Amino acid sequence: MPRFFCPAPLHAGDLLDLPAGAARHVQVLRLQPGDAITLFNHGPGWSGPSPGGEFEARVTLMGRSQVQVEVLEHQAVEREAQRAVHLAVGMPANERMDWLVEKAAELGVASIQPLITERSVLRLAAERATKKVEHWQSVAIAACEQCGGNRVPTVHGVKTLTQWLSALNTQEADAPRPLLLSLRRGTQALHDLDIGMVPALFLSGPEGGLSPAEENAAVAAGFAPVHLGQRVLRAETAALTALARLA
Repeated sequence: MPRFFCPAPLHAGDLLDLPAGAARHVQVLRLQPGDAITLFNHGPGWSGPSPGGEFEARVTLMGRSQVQVEVLEHQAVEREAQRAVHLAVGMPANERMDWLVEKAAELGVASIQPLITERSVLRLAAERATKKVEHWQSVAIAACEQCGGNRVPTVHGVKTLTQWLSALNTQEADAPRPLLLSLRRGTQALHDLDIGMVPALFLSGPEGGLSPAEENAAVAAGFAPVHLGQRVLRAETAALTALARLA
């Protein structure tokens, strides 16, 4: 059954006009009045209370740009990761960031923080950065619609690593465990680290990794260096491997 993210209050029995993005998707699929769909609303764009899970719904009206649905029964089903894992990544270049966002959303990432680092090839600012983040957020939404996830991860605004670290407080009681993907000597293997089921925050670099100075700054901010094994992984592969091992 087609699934759509609808960042609006959902209540059984309501008639609802789908937001523009979901409406276009319904029209592309050539759905007709009476066709069944699934709606979920937990994610960016909706800050009100949400029962989680998903809602059965039925298309009631197809206009030129308007799609109206009737919200039906709520299904208290969740397919999320058991542990909240956040990724802060030095943005890889070309289309690799798109791929990273898509696969991270499929794996159940809680949020993604794009970072500009010393070795970053992709450097974004101002309007271009805003448009890229909007694009990546739409990639995350589409991935959740496809994979069955009911919680769309937030793609945060682009920051430099220095800006992000200076605003980060890793000492808060509910802060996720900060982990730094690193190849420095003496780094502990991730699979040997016992952190129970507490949330985790992974910081990883772009192509070429973080510089020694950046790694030192992360360690000073409370990040524990960990590695993923003896193989050297691409930037986007390393971040996803770390996510998959803990999510």
